[in-house]
Formats: sequence, C-alpha cells, structure tokens
Amino acid sequence: MEENRRKLLAAARKAFATKGFAASSMDELTADAGLTRGALYHNFGDKTGLLGAVVAEIDGEMAERAKQAGALAGDGWEGLLAEGAAYIEMALNPEVRRVVLLDGPAFLGDPSRWPSQNACLAVTKQAVAELVSDGVMKPVDVEAAARLLSGAALNAALWVASSDDPQSVLPKAIAAFRLMAGGFLAERR
Repeated sequence: MEENRRKLLAAARKAFATKGFAASSMDELTADAGLTRGALYHNFGDKTGLLGAVVAEIDGEMAERAKQAGALAGDGWEGLLAEGAAYIEMALNPEVRRVVLLDGPAFLGDPSRWPSQNACLAVTKQAVAELVSDGVMKPVDVEAAARLLSGAALNAALWVASSDDPQSVLPKAIAAFRLMAGGFLAERR
C-alpha cells in the first residue's frame, strides 16, 4: 500500500510540475505509476487530494531547506531572516513555483490553512519566542509576529512565482522582507 502511494506521488509530482494540475489527467497519472484509478481514490480520495499530498511533500522539503539556510546564519536573528529569504528564493524553482505557489492556492485554497504551512508557522513561533525572550526582538505577541513574518515570506514567494520576471522581482522581495522584519528588532540592535 505504501509503495502504491509513493508511486502515485512520484507520478503526480512529475506531471503537476511539467503540465500543471489542471492539464494532468488521472488516467495518465495512474498509468505512469502502473496503477489504477482505484489506487488513486483509495490513497488520496481524488485528484485534488493527490495535489494536497504533493504540495505537503514539496512544502515539507522547502521548510527543511529554509531551516538549513537558517542554521548556517550567524545567530538567531540572522537565521530567521535567512529562512525567510530562502523560502522566498525557492519560488524560482520550477516545481515549487508551479505546484506549491501557483496551482496549490488555486486548487487547494488559502495556503495559511495548509497543515504544512502551519508546521512552518510553529517553527517560526519558536524562533520568535526565543528572540523576544533574549531581547533581540521587541516585546511583541509571539503568535502575531510569527504569523506576520511567515505570511510576508509566503506572499513574497507568491509574488515572485506569479511575476513575469521572477529574477528581477526576487531581490526586491527579499529586501522588503528584511526591511519589514527589521521593525521587530529591539532598539539596542
């Protein structure tokens, strides 16, 4: 059963990234996986359920890459900024752009309600709580600050992904994200 699920995810991930969700047929997906529509329905409910699983998988990988970027930064504050910038930069990746940032919201709705986005939010809340506790960030409601920072990174990535010229939009998006985030810094920094 798990092997069938993996096969369907791999076939869907490839199809959604190259053709887009709407143009990917369930018959082609299941044939590419060597399975039947019944396996798709059993594992994911429908094609939209399969998209949700693919988005969650890619979004999880994005979160891990952002976390790695943050870990390479000099301190907690720079780590928080590096994670946000890395997330925004991933909008240049064709698979991320098409599947997560364009088709995901169009067919799955508001990304802030996706379980994978809420997992990212939890990590951001923890980082913000530590930075507030250490006096690096102003005393602010941790959840509010985390939601604003996460939302800003997500919306910047959406802007980059939907732009006609993502390469020129990217540095503007990252610079604005860093400037906005800087408003949370304590005065002594």
